[in-house]
Amino acid sequence: MVKTIVTQHLEECEIPFRILQQNAPASSIEDAARLRGISPSIMVKSMLLRDMGNNYALACCFGDQQIDPKKVRHRLQWRRMTCVSGQDVEIITGYQLGSVCPIKLKTPLPIIFDRNIILKDEVSISSGSNLAGIALATRDLIQLINPLFDDITR
Repeated sequence: MVKTIVTQHLEECEIPFRILQQNAPASSIEDAARLRGISPSIMVKSMLLRDMGNNYALACCFGDQQIDPKKVRHRLQWRRMTCVSGQDVEIITGYQLGSVCPIKLKTPLPIIFDRNIILKDEVSISSGSNLAGIALATRDLIQLINPLFDDITR
C-alpha cells in the first residue's frame, strides 16, 4: 500500500479512505482515471494559480471540467490570475505536478472548490504520489480542508 503525507494525515484524522493503485504514472487525468478504474468525473484535480501580486490559490474541480481563472479571480477579488509553472508548483505545494492534493499543502493558501464537487457522495483525489489516488467521502474531504465554494469552471 502507498504511504504518503496525505494517507498518514487521513489516518491520523481517522478519515476512512481507499487507495486506488496504479501500475504506472499517468500522463493525463483521463489516463489516471483509466489506470485507477474510475471515471474522470469523480476525480478532483487541483490547479495552482497566482495573481499579479504573487498571491496563490488552489482551485479544484472534477477531472472532466476546466478551471476558469477569471472566475477564481472574481471570487477572491484578486487581479489577473495565471497557472503556476511546474517547478513552482512543487516549491509552493510540496507536491510534484500531476500529484497535487488539497490536503497538507506546504504553503497555506486559499482552496476553492467548484460548487459541483459537493454533489458527489465520494470523490477521488491525489495521494501525493503519481502511482495512486485516494477515494473518500466528499463530506470528509470538505470537513478536513474547509474550502471556499463557487462556480469556477468554464
